[in-house]
Amino acid sequence: MSTTTLASLGNQLGWTISDTMVMARRNLLRYVRLPQLLVFSTIQPVMFVLLFVYVFGGAINVGPFDYIDWLLPGIFVQTVVFGSMQTGIGLADDLSRGMIERFRSLPMARAAVLSGRIMADTIRNTFVVLLMIGVGSIIGFRFHGGVLSPIAVLAVAVLFGMTFSWVAALIGITARDTESAQVAGMIWVFPLTFVSSTFVPVDTMPGWLQAYAEISPITVTVDTVRALSLGNPVTPQLWQSLAWMGGILAVFVPLAVGRYRRIA
Repeated sequence: MSTTTLASLGNQLGWTISDTMVMARRNLLRYVRLPQLLVFSTIQPVMFVLLFVYVFGGAINVGPFDYIDWLLPGIFVQTVVFGSMQTGIGLADDLSRGMIERFRSLPMARAAVLSGRIMADTIRNTFVVLLMIGVGSIIGFRFHGGVLSPIAVLAVAVLFGMTFSWVAALIGITARDTESAQVAGMIWVFPLTFVSSTFVPVDTMPGWLQAYAEISPITVTVDTVRALSLGNPVTPQLWQSLAWMGGILAVFVPLAVGRYRRIA
């Protein structure tokens, strides 16, 4: 490969990164101007924590740990998955309002529209998980895995949310309007998150349901985050979670980018 070609690729990559940062800033500014979007995205996980801890927690046996310490890692994963749906809704909103057509007229990298949106939602997910850690600490949640445990928990949860943002991106640019994108996203997110180890141990489910729940990407990621938080061995679950994330990205990144190119 010639020096000229390498320089051209370098310039194109730098251009794409710069445009991605601009688009991410544009989407983050929306949360500043419409703070209710961020407020409403934090109310739901807080409600789940309070309901399950104080209503159902006394009836669920999770072994030697307090239920709050067992539950919160699952809530972190559920929060980032639900939060990733905002990627699809935001893209569908831009499509319905003609913003994508405006972006087409600008001298910018087309990939920046998707990557900028996902970067902004990943930053928002990071903030929400940190907020949930703070809320959990107030009602008794504690990390048991050492000093690096909170960092590892945050990293795995946020990376998982970013992975599912690509799924949501495909849904959003396919649905093309916010109502359809929201419905299409929640149809599969609710059963995926509830049929998992997020709220109850998998072995309490019927046998036929356990077979699915045990291999679910939500379950293996929740088990990874939970092991990191509780200080348990994490290696098998971590590799399974990373494998799921790699597989999802390998499938949905090309699908989302291809679909975006066809409509934009």
